[in-house]
Amino acid sequence: MLYAILCYNSEDAVGAWSKEYHDETMAKLMVVQDKLAKQGRLGPVARLLPTTAATTLRKGRDELVIDGPFAETKEQLLGFYIIDCASLEQAIATAKDLAKANPGTGSYEIRPVAELHDNRLALERKPAA
Repeated sequence: MLYAILCYNSEDAVGAWSKEYHDETMAKLMVVQDKLAKQGRLGPVARLLPTTAATTLRKGRDELVIDGPFAETKEQLLGFYIIDCASLEQAIATAKDLAKANPGTGSYEIRPVAELHDNRLALERKPAA
């Protein structure tokens, strides 16, 4: 089953990282990504641009397009991984690996993904180990 691992943190906190700390953290995350890729379990990975670049479509009686996400939270969705996992427990273990590579504040939301179009998925379909 595919799982989305959604990466949340404070944009201000991440934006305050030094270049050295940023590069070190990205290198640690690449170790986890390389391991998942070698196992054939890594799907799309994306880092989102800051929320200042976001646009929101508010649904309702009248649709309204506004600048920004306007989320009432201290953390923002910064990026995501799509991972092929045999179970929720394996998805949690993968999120823990990512958390170890990127210590500090924030959270990882783990959510099963319903595939709507297999042909659009960049992940090579192999059974998860």
